[in-house]
Amino acid sequence: MHYKAIIIGTGPAGLTAAIYLARANVTPLVIEGIQPGGQLTTTTEVDNFPGFPDGIMGPELMDNMRKQALRFGATIQSGLVTGVDMSNRPFTLFLEDGSKLTADSLIISTGASAKKLGIPGEAENIGRGVSTCATCDGFFFRNKRIIVIGGGDTAMEEAKFLTRFASEVRVVHRRNELKASKIMQDHARGNEKIAWSLNRTPLEVTAGPMGVSGLKVRNNETGEEELLEADGIFLAIGHTPNTGFLGGQLPTDELGYLQVISGTSQTAIPGVFACGDVQDRIYRQAITSAGSGCMAALDAERFLSEQTLHIFA
Repeated sequence: MHYKAIIIGTGPAGLTAAIYLARANVTPLVIEGIQPGGQLTTTTEVDNFPGFPDGIMGPELMDNMRKQALRFGATIQSGLVTGVDMSNRPFTLFLEDGSKLTADSLIISTGASAKKLGIPGEAENIGRGVSTCATCDGFFFRNKRIIVIGGGDTAMEEAKFLTRFASEVRVVHRRNELKASKIMQDHARGNEKIAWSLNRTPLEVTAGPMGVSGLKVRNNETGEEELLEADGIFLAIGHTPNTGFLGGQLPTDELGYLQVISGTSQTAIPGVFACGDVQDRIYRQAITSAGSGCMAALDAERFLSEQTLHIFA
């Protein structure tokens, strides 16, 4: 089938884009992929999204966005896009079930996946004390003990941020030396609320009925195992933008995030737009993703209008 606009991904960016395009009578198709609603569906309470003074559960927020997009006429389809041909317009999308779709414009909002350790107790305690976003969840750990896993700039930044809430923040890193820049290390080491467990390899997240209780680690120098008690564990080992299905057709930065023209959502290929975490390596918030989804919809609508004017000129 052919569509004026196809949106790949249903996080805050993709669904906001769908709302705006649907209200503009573009009637987009949204392909929701393997995690409908994006990362917010794995978050318990969202307390920093405007308009919800008492907070809202992540899955509920995304379900509300989905219903809003459908109310205005967007079509949402389950499926996994395995490839896209951008060499000619209309663009061709290849789905896992073998079907093909074509579109005059394309919005990529596939997000970025937080890197995980893959250790026992990690996956089952996401939302029960294991988090990948300090600015999202730090508020819930007031006067609690927190572990931050990682040794780069992001880990230092998140550890410093979490000291606003926690009684103690302990940085765990598998090497004896940090990867973070010197200035970031200096800031973190100068914070009296940050403790250090370097040269430790995380082995297991421990938990009880109320959630996370600690992190079992191995001392790489002695080989001994120890349990670091904690109420929360924040993973700060990086994100991987979900762009593999694009086959390298669009330029990315050195970390793999899609590049867009400054001040817009336009990628290097006219008619292809990117929004949300797939192109945002800095903020990675639900509200900034939603804002960039709005930008992508307006840019796509403008592009489609210009194409129509060109045809009838």
